[in-house]
Amino acid sequence: MDKRELILRTKKFAHDCVKLAVILPTTYLGNHIKGQLIRCSTSVAANYRATCLAQSKAAFISKISIVIEESDESEFWLEFIIDENLQVKEKVELLRKEAHELASIFIASRKTARGNGG
Repeated sequence: MDKRELILRTKKFAHDCVKLAVILPTTYLGNHIKGQLIRCSTSVAANYRATCLAQSKAAFISKISIVIEESDESEFWLEFIIDENLQVKEKVELLRKEAHELASIFIASRKTARGNGG
């Protein structure tokens, strides 16, 4: 998967998470998760774009690390939505899997950039 495809994939992920967030219940918990999920999922897309413009290996590794953290946090909030039965599991599970896949892709990219497998 090339850089352009990943830019589009992370942006679609952000859009899909926002669409899910806006249909969460308007309770204290629902509103809290809405904000958290919107923040971290859009951060995946925005920070991946910034990663593509990194001017050094160190900058790339730093930015991709943020993308990994935000992908993992997105997965956490999606799991939490399922755990709290705030949405039907089937509506959320594909997004949770996508968050996990994105994190895995970016972890592999960071390992490659480090050149030491770690």
